[in-house]
Amino acid sequence: MRLLVDTHALLWAVDNPSRLSAPAAAALRDPTNRLLIGAGTVWEISIKAGLGKLALSLPFRQWMERAIADLGLAILPMTVEYADRQATLPHHHRDPFDRFLVAQALTDAIPIVTADAQLDAYGVVRIW
Repeated sequence: MRLLVDTHALLWAVDNPSRLSAPAAAALRDPTNRLLIGAGTVWEISIKAGLGKLALSLPFRQWMERAIADLGLAILPMTVEYADRQATLPHHHRDPFDRFLVAQALTDAIPIVTADAQLDAYGVVRIW
């Protein structure tokens, strides 16, 4: 199954796995799952790390390359189709990165690994 990993779930999976719920940790470890991160997630982490709002265990690029390799992540690109879907979403959630994640999940019917219960308002399948 393809799974879209939210930013905080990715951060926790790499630097603090004990913060993951048991179902989320199991889903991320399951070798039959294909783990995806949105390009927006990569961008969000780089922005926050660059602003000093996020402390990573390694410099950003090294951290991201290690996360991609260790978790076997594939990057889901930003596309016009996803952006269009995001533009039409109701405003249940104001964070643009989360709204884009929802658009990707809804467009491609991919469950999201996230603790963010606000995303339930969009009808996404959430694993936590």
